[in-house]
Amino acid sequence: MIRKLAFLLTPLVLGALPAYSQAVEVNGIAAKVNGSVITKNEVAFMLSPLYAQLVTQFPRRGVEFEKQFAEAREKILQELIDRRIILDEFKQIGANIRPHLIDEEVKRQIHELYNGNEALFREELKKSRMTMDGYREMTREKMVVQAMRAQQFSDAPPPLPNEIQNEYNEVKSTLRDVTKDKISFRKIFIPATDPENPAATPGTQLALAEDVAKQAKEGKSFEELAKAYSKDAFADVGGLQENLPRTDLSPEFSAILFDAPENHAIGPLLDPRGFTIVWITAKSPGPEPGLASVRPMIEERVRRKKTSAQYDRWIESCRKRAMIVRSEN
Repeated sequence: MIRKLAFLLTPLVLGALPAYSQAVEVNGIAAKVNGSVITKNEVAFMLSPLYAQLVTQFPRRGVEFEKQFAEAREKILQELIDRRIILDEFKQIGANIRPHLIDEEVKRQIHELYNGNEALFREELKKSRMTMDGYREMTREKMVVQAMRAQQFSDAPPPLPNEIQNEYNEVKSTLRDVTKDKISFRKIFIPATDPENPAATPGTQLALAEDVAKQAKEGKSFEELAKAYSKDAFADVGGLQENLPRTDLSPEFSAILFDAPENHAIGPLLDPRGFTIVWITAKSPGPEPGLASVRPMIEERVRRKKTSAQYDRWIESCRKRAMIVRSEN
C-alpha cells in the first residue's frame, strides 16, 4: 500500500515548525462583538486546513508565508465577527435550522476540507480543543446567517436562465465529488536526515531539495532527477505514481497538487520525514453534479452576486453600530 502523505506539522524541519494548534491559548479571546466572545480556538480550527497547506508549501516559512497566513487569519476573524453581528441583527426573527440539515452540512465540510476523512477531522477538533457540539453550533450559526442574508435580500431580481447556466459553468468543478479525484505524478523525496551522510541536517537536506527543484524547473529530466536523488520506493521508476486516489493524500497535499498546473515542478513541499518535489502528469477529477441537483444553490449564488453591493453597504452600517473589540494578539 502506498504511504499516505500525512504532512503532520512536526518540529523536525530546521528545528522550528511547531504545530499551530500547540500555540493556541486555551480559551483565549480573539474578539468580542456586542459582548459576545469569539475564541482563538474557533479561529484556529477554521484556519487549520489552510495553515497546514501553507506550512507544506513554504518549508522555510518566510515573508510570503507570513503574508498569506496573516491575510487568511484576518479574513476568518472578520468572517466570524460579521457572523456575530448578523446574528445579533436578526435575533428577534427566531430563525431555526433543523438538526438534520446541520448534520448534512458538517458531512459536506468533512468531505470538502478533509477528503471525507472523519478521523482526521476529529483530530483537528481535538487539537483546537473544540468539541463536536461546539463545531455543530458554529455550523448552525453559519447556516442561520446564510438564511438571514437570503431573507434580507429576498427582493433581489430573479435569476435569468443564462445567469444560472453561466454561474453553474463557473463553479461546477468546485462542486464535484473530490473523493473520486485521481492523479498521476512523479515524485522526488529528499529525507530530512540521510543515513548515508551523517553530516546531513534538515537544513542541508532542504537546500538539496531546493537545488533539485531548481534543476527540474530549468528543464532537466524529472525522471532522471528522481532516479538520482529520490530516497523512496518509487525512485527506480523515476518517481512515477499513477492514478492515485485523492483520498490517499493528505488534504493539504492534495489541495496543492489539484490546484497546480500539469507538467510543472512543484516544491519542495514539507513532508513529515523530509521534502517532496512533484511533477504532475495527469489529473482525473471526480464527477460533477448535474445542474438540476444543485439548481437552488446556484440560483442563490446568482442572487447574492446581484445584491453584493447592497449587502456590502448594509454589513458596513451594521459594523459601525456594533461594539467590536479585537484582541491585540
